[in-house]
Amino acid sequence: MFYETSFRLHLHTFIKIVVGFNFFLMSLFEDIDFVENPLYERIIADLTKQQFSVIDDFFSDEETNLLRQSLLERYAVDGFKKAAVGNRLNQTIVNSIRGDFILWIDEANTNVIETCFFNKIDSMVGYLNKTCFLGIAHKEFHYAIYPEGTFYKKHIDSFQNDDRRKLSFVCYLNEANWLPENGGELVLYLKNKEQHIYPLPGRVVVFESHVIEHEVKPVFTERLSITGWLKTH
Repeated sequence: MFYETSFRLHLHTFIKIVVGFNFFLMSLFEDIDFVENPLYERIIADLTKQQFSVIDDFFSDEETNLLRQSLLERYAVDGFKKAAVGNRLNQTIVNSIRGDFILWIDEANTNVIETCFFNKIDSMVGYLNKTCFLGIAHKEFHYAIYPEGTFYKKHIDSFQNDDRRKLSFVCYLNEANWLPENGGELVLYLKNKEQHIYPLPGRVVVFESHVIEHEVKPVFTERLSITGWLKTH
């Protein structure tokens, strides 16, 4: 009985050593396989320094054009709903606060370019989680159209009854000839200044959802975008 018990203890110790060594090897190979992504590193550096990042090369011109076409096709077929204030559990339509029309994108029912969009988002999320331990587990995105004369007053993207939004993400899908006088710029209210960002086609803006107050200035020419949030559990 003594020898059997001793053998079991030795076997248990050996298994623990093997499992631990295998885990070490897996971690080692994961580190070896890791390739630094300059685009994502730029986003991380911006977020660390100023809590927002503006990227003009996240999507190619072709991808931007296809996303714009997808938005317009969805709008023609499905129509968009008047956007509300608050999260999905507590929504109110208030025209004096926001005037855009939206359509939530169902990731389980995407077309080719929408799949490409989500693949790029997933790639970025995986990188951020691996390098910054953000714990992003969910995402939600919608198309948005701001008709002429609409706006979105100063607000923050985090709710009192739901603080899971970690990062806000906007991709502008306007025409290539978009001009500053068309309005619709995004204004980020930072500690010591206001940052005005024009919605140029293909431009992506990422910022901390629960920190930065922001608004969309009045639009003088129809404004198109995809807007969404990266969320924790």
